[in-house]
Amino acid sequence: MSAEPDARPLDRAVARAAAQWLMRLHGGELSGAELQACERWRAADPEHERAWQRAQALAQRLGQLPRGPALAALNRPRGAGRPGRRQALGGLVALLAGAPAAWLLWPETSGEYSSAIGQRRELRLPDGSQLHLNTDTAITLHFGASERRIALRRGEIRVDTAADPGLQRPFLVDTAQGRLRALGTRFLVRELSGAQTLLLVEQGAVEISPSQGAVRVLQAGQQSVFSNDGAQAPQPAAAQAAAWTRGLLFAHEMRLDEFAAELSRHRPGLLRCEPAVAGLRISGAFQLDRIDAVLDALPLTLPLRVVRRTRWWVTLAAR
Repeated sequence: MSAEPDARPLDRAVARAAAQWLMRLHGGELSGAELQACERWRAADPEHERAWQRAQALAQRLGQLPRGPALAALNRPRGAGRPGRRQALGGLVALLAGAPAAWLLWPETSGEYSSAIGQRRELRLPDGSQLHLNTDTAITLHFGASERRIALRRGEIRVDTAADPGLQRPFLVDTAQGRLRALGTRFLVRELSGAQTLLLVEQGAVEISPSQGAVRVLQAGQQSVFSNDGAQAPQPAAAQAAAWTRGLLFAHEMRLDEFAAELSRHRPGLLRCEPAVAGLRISGAFQLDRIDAVLDALPLTLPLRVVRRTRWWVTLAAR
């Protein structure tokens, strides 16, 4: 079993020296005498050796990427300009000497996560981002050296992205209709019927890149539905769209058939709404963990009856 990486912060001067040795070694710049000097530097202090071992592990990770992308992954500039040697060195130093969390998230992380019908899950991602999975949701997660990426297979997620010190990797969400790129933000993504995806931005901004359509950027307080061919014009974001993360469904003059469809996402079995009552309107806050109680209360405020053929086959019908 391999040892866990030593996540204690490094002195910045020691980290800089290790980064310089690393860049010179992998740039083919060290002579035999200089290689011996590097060995003496490592032996002079246990902290030097610890910094070197961390640098070597970093080099192994970079070796899995082409030289250009690997260098860019260490330090993408915030503004315009081309990253040069000094910027690359700064990125190495930040990664080696920075907060322990920045080092621990470096190894690639992949996995599949899902939630059952009626279940909601909250995950903390390797970079500190928060991810909520709504009912009946499935994702594939991949955090690597050059990007942070979530593939939404089905369902709905809410993402609250964290900063990525040292690496500055893009945060991406892939759906069947295209790719989203977070621009420092909190947002929701929901798979819709008809080969469409809903994006709702709560904070920051998100860039939509449909599979075949033009790129569009949504700002905080906006939402849009997009397909393979493009994204619709932004609309005001629906209020309380993220209430499901608190176990609530908010309805404001919602049609009963739409209300039943939302409840059915969180309840196993069949929940039908007959056409005779589909247009009735409902408002209020409803607990998603008590859907049967919600259904029992409907006849108290609406002219309908709840017909239960079995526990899992329920129909909202006219009186």
